[in-house]
Amino acid sequence: MEEALFNFISNYISLSNEEKEAILDLDIFRQVSKGTVLLKEGQKSNEGYFVLQGCIRTYYIIEGEEKTTAFYTEMEGTTPHCVLNNKPSEYYIAATEDSLITISNAKMEAEIFQKFPKFETLCRILSEELLAKEQINFNDFKTSSPEKRYINLLEKRPDLLQRVPQHQLASYLGIKPQSLSRLRTRITKNNKS
Repeated sequence: MEEALFNFISNYISLSNEEKEAILDLDIFRQVSKGTVLLKEGQKSNEGYFVLQGCIRTYYIIEGEEKTTAFYTEMEGTTPHCVLNNKPSEYYIAATEDSLITISNAKMEAEIFQKFPKFETLCRILSEELLAKEQINFNDFKTSSPEKRYINLLEKRPDLLQRVPQHQLASYLGIKPQSLSRLRTRITKNNKS
């Protein structure tokens, strides 16, 4: 499990054995079962999550209905807004699959940044990449029809179709499960023509 993390980090910075040991000493690795809620609406938290294996999602419950806003899979992470603004969370984070994640907090990060300044650089680069990716996804969502959103999902994240329940995918696309079913059928039929 730690090798997956170290390989990912090596795409950005090189790690000495001492730095690898420092990461392992943080005790950040967690195995979570499918359905585990990591954060609930109304909870305060100081934890950020990074997926090594599996899938977690963020969602709101609005008028009793779940509204999925994001899926995070291998080598993707999220820091809930409540960590940054120190207010209760407005949404939930839960494991969609059995997952292996890392959990960190600001105190832990400050200690590692002080000891190894290049980790701060790594976190800045990852934060910038995540922000850019989320801005592109948001813009795509706001300017696309449900059909285009589904086609984008097929092109950019086809693994989610096998990994995530249809009702969560439909919610993520901003449509009802029945509409997703009809959309899939229509697109499949058009591709065969």
